[in-house]
Amino acid sequence: MHVRLPFRPRRAAAIGLAATTLAACSGSGAASSARNADADSARVIPAAPPPQIELARTSGDTNTLVVYKSASCGCCRNWVEHMQQAGFTVVVHDMDDVQTVKDASGVPAALRGCHTAIIGKYVIEGHVPASDVRRLLREHPAVAGLAVPGMPAGSPGMESATSERYDVVTFGGPGAQRIYASH
Repeated sequence: MHVRLPFRPRRAAAIGLAATTLAACSGSGAASSARNADADSARVIPAAPPPQIELARTSGDTNTLVVYKSASCGCCRNWVEHMQQAGFTVVVHDMDDVQTVKDASGVPAALRGCHTAIIGKYVIEGHVPASDVRRLLREHPAVAGLAVPGMPAGSPGMESATSERYDVVTFGGPGAQRIYASH
């Protein structure tokens, strides 16, 4: 069986830019801007400790998305708005170091995006479309979560004049990483 890699070779130039932007958005331990997300778009809780990840995962709530992101990341705020417009309740935790959340959530390094979210028992990594999250919650596959690696142009929160094709990938279950959806 042949499984496509999350990043396609034709995206090589974009990967360098996305990696640079990703490092700036996801916080790598350096102090992030104190600027909060738009208060009207989500409840913001500064620097939530990673132990809350397990609490979010075991709550069983499949309408509330708990998002961990850098306070200074604009595309993360845009993705939160996309999820709210799709009917999800969103609780945002702005953090200086989102990598600790990714590590604690078991997100493979090759699949990381700029923010991590928990909904029900699933981890949602990066710019996953709301329709794919709804499908995940409806189908209940035996996976840890979904990821959109990097920050592809045209994905929710990364809207632009030009869009690139990207894959939503499963991780942490039977069959490990598989393509769940292509956009």
